[in-house]
Order: sequence, then C-alpha cells, then structure tokens
Amino acid sequence: YMHNTHSIYHMMVDYAPIYKDLRLEEDYNLKHVYPPLQCSLLLKDGRSLCLYADLDKTCESMARFSKRDSDTYREMHKKVQEYSEYYLVPATYDLPHPPLLAAAKLDATDWGKDLMSYSPKSPKEIVDELFENEHVRAMWLYLLAHWGLQYDMQGMGYLALLYMNRATNYRLVVGGSHMVSQAICKVIVENGGMIWGSQRIKRIIMEDGAARGVEMVDGSIIESNTVVSSIDPYQTFFKLVGRENLDPDFAERIEDYKWEKWSLITAHLALESPPDFTAAASNPDINQSFVYLIGYDTPEDLIRHWEAINNGETCEDEGFECSFPSVFDPLQAPQDRCTGLISQMAPYDLKDGGADRWYNFKFKEEQMAKRLEILTRYAPNMKDSVLWHSFHTPLDIENKFLDMVRGSYKQGAYLPLQLGFNRPNEFCSGYRTPVKGLYMCGSSCHPGGMIIWGGGYNAAGVIADDLGVEKWWSEPEIVTKARERGLF
Repeated sequence: YMHNTHSIYHMMVDYAPIYKDLRLEEDYNLKHVYPPLQCSLLLKDGRSLCLYADLDKTCESMARFSKRDSDTYREMHKKVQEYSEYYLVPATYDLPHPPLLAAAKLDATDWGKDLMSYSPKSPKEIVDELFENEHVRAMWLYLLAHWGLQYDMQGMGYLALLYMNRATNYRLVVGGSHMVSQAICKVIVENGGMIWGSQRIKRIIMEDGAARGVEMVDGSIIESNTVVSSIDPYQTFFKLVGRENLDPDFAERIEDYKWEKWSLITAHLALESPPDFTAAASNPDINQSFVYLIGYDTPEDLIRHWEAINNGETCEDEGFECSFPSVFDPLQAPQDRCTGLISQMAPYDLKDGGADRWYNFKFKEEQMAKRLEILTRYAPNMKDSVLWHSFHTPLDIENKFLDMVRGSYKQGAYLPLQLGFNRPNEFCSGYRTPVKGLYMCGSSCHPGGMIIWGGGYNAAGVIADDLGVEKWWSEPEIVTKARERGLF
C-alpha cells in the first residue's frame, strides 16, 4: 500500500508554470488523474450532494435540493472562472501587489468591482447570501473555509471565490504525490544541481550584515552569496540568522507573525476492499467520488466543530473529509484492495493536557476508533475491511516537518494583514529580505500554502533579476494577459 502522507488534492495543475517550464509531464512521466466526480457531501439520511467536473451534472445534483441554488451556482461558476482567469490566478504567479494599487486597478473594470464587492465578506456571509438550502450551504462553507480561512473572518472573500473555482479542479498524482518531488529532483540533478537530504541547518552564516552561506549541525559549511529559505520567518530570522543581526523594528514584526488556530489529524488506511457507501443506492456514481465530506449536514455542524477547535476540544461526533486514492490510481494498492485517507481539522493545543496529550497512545487510538465508527455509518463494509491504520496528530506534523510550527501546514495563519503584500510582512514582501543575500519563498510568502507552486516560482524570478541571470523561461500567458489589461 502506498499512502499520500501529506498533500493529495493538487488544485493548480492546470495553471502552475512549473509543469510546462520543466516539462514534468512530457519528459519525467508525471501524470495526474482528474476524477469526474470531484466531491460529495454525504448526508445522514442516505442522500448526497455532488460536485462534478461537468457543470451540468453538478447543477442537476444541486437542483434536487434547491432549483434556486442550482441556478445561482451556474451563474457563480461562470463568474468565479472569470475572476480566476482575469486576476486571481495571474496574481498567484506574479509578485504581490500593494493592496491600494491592486484595488484601484480592479475598480477600473466592471468585473473587478464585482470581485472586490466580495472581498470584505467572510466565507459564511458569501455562502449565506448565495445559497438557501442548508445542505448546499454546508458543502460550500466547508470548501470555502477549509483551506485556511476562518468561516467568520472578514476581509478575504476573494480567496473564498478562488476556492470555489478550484473545488472542481482537484487532481491526484499517479503513483503518489512523491512522484512530483522525484521529478523535480531529477530536473535539478540533470542540470548540475546537488540535493543534500536529511540535513539539519545550524545557522545562516553572516558577515558584515549579509548572508554568506549555511552551516550544518555536523559542522559542514556551504558558502554562497545567495541563500534562500522556504521555512517560516520566525525560524529563518531568529533561529538561523540570529536576533542580534536584525534591525529591532524588523525583529518586532517577526514577533508579530501568527500561526493557525488549528491543524489536522489524519488516518491512513490499508483496506481489504474499497468502500461501498449507502448513498450509492440513490446515486451509483458515489463510490467513484474523489473527496467525501461526512458528518456535516448543516452549517451549524461545521460551526460547532470549528468552535470546539477554538476551545481545544475534540467532539464525539465531528465530521471530516475522506478519500480513497487507489480507486483512481490502482498503483497505490494491491490488486482489488484499497488505500484510504481520513483528514480532519483539529486543535494543536488540547484543553485537557495541552499538545502533549497527543503523545498518549491510548487517547490516539480512541480518536482513531471514533473516526472509523463514523466512516462505517456511511460505508458499512468498512467495519471489517481495515487491515492496518496509521494515525497522525498535529503534534506529529510539527515533529516530522520542523517548518510546520504547531502543526501549521500553511506555515502561518491566513489573516487579512498576513496575506499578499503583507505575507509574511511588509519587510519581506516580494521575496527579498532586509538581510543582504537572503531571500524567502515557501508557504509563509505570497501566495501561501498548498501545492500551487507560486512562492518558489516568483522567488526564482526575483533572484534571477538580482543576480543578472538570463531567464530561460517565459512569463505565463495568463499573467501576460493580465498585464496587458493593466491589472499588474
């Protein structure tokens, strides 16, 4: 059994420049599956609400719950595609823009004004304004807020609209998500690069206020006038550069950097057979869905879960998402068997015992058993199908990935003043830092986390400009078109 232990739903495969520029699909056999049924909300009464790659099929499913919501979604589908093509996606693969300047340019177009009208709103406000049916609202509140937004936080509605567009554009990597990193490793090595794995960095070497290389924990030294960090600003500047080498005002801004309130618990399953959901009785497509949302019949179910997280609690009957990758990629499991993934929002600090309680084996097994019991309600054959499981907590994420402080898999909270031009802060906006020769990229920089390839791509362009290196790659066509429209 092969398991995708972190990333699985790759949502920018159709846009990210890395695939075309590095010819990952043509020359390195990187392949993706685009499941026709992208996401299903399974209800306790056996019904289901489905999002398909095909718009008409999605609207047909939604109309069973509300004809009005179906018509609204058809209209919004067109709008968010336009917003994404014209601005949101191009902005992902360009330097972050000062908010006031970006707003002024968007205000010059009718669609830009419409887009900006959503920006001050929270995901919940957007969902409540658009849809009337409680099940439709529950699905969209999850999909618009799950990827880093607080359901009631205002000021980031534009990002919720991008998530609405991407909700029917998830891809699965054939052979597992590690195939992407393997392909990139091959590109680096074939072009004269070197990769040192399993290394711990002791410090960034500083001379006369400039970065001059890195020293490993074992004493090895790599000298370079250019150092690039893809870890969070706190560790980059306080642990590796050293506070003594920083301007006090800049150090104070680093202190202000905020982490997410929640992380994830995940369970990886080796199954004797694929799940057979009871909802398949009314919709035979269900057993071929890429993502399942279960336990969230209404927005109130979701909100109750989020509030429990804010209180450091795990609920007895909270919902989660799950997926069964080998249904779409048989390479990931033995013949006729199946891999499974349960992924659920959870607090890092628990009300009783703090984060260390996640070390308690008995507690972890109890949490695992609860999730399997919930899954079995929707797919009864899962009761005797689980051959093996591995349960991972927010503390496990932090321990395994040292850049994911507090299990923060986006390397920092999504907040209005910690996104775009201000991610991670105004001093490091645009990937350059106040430390000469030191650059930043990764999820703590614009455009943020997930497998979207924006931070590294944009930083590479900045570094090439500063070093006078001729760029062998060309600007993405979608960015060029936005520039021609006067948006950048």
